[in-house]
Amino acid sequence: MDLGLRGKVAIVTASSRGIGRAAAEALAGEGGRITMCARTTADVTAAADQIRVRTGSEVLAVAADVTRADDIQRVVDRTIDAYG
Repeated sequence: MDLGLRGKVAIVTASSRGIGRAAAEALAGEGGRITMCARTTADVTAAADQIRVRTGSEVLAVAADVTRADDIQRVVDRTIDAYG
């Protein structure tokens, strides 16, 4: 299915597992450029690597706690740096 997401950028929080991971993988599968974030570096990096391999899409992994404003800003800044 083509949802017209090719090249679009999405930030998906809590995306190392569960619904967040499924959402990130679905968006990447549609050709989206994805930033994934979760609190644990190892978990979000592993999930991003797997999605990148499965979909061929650009996937950025950022460890962040979305209850912290500075972490949220860092995720946005890293996304802008990576994808413009």
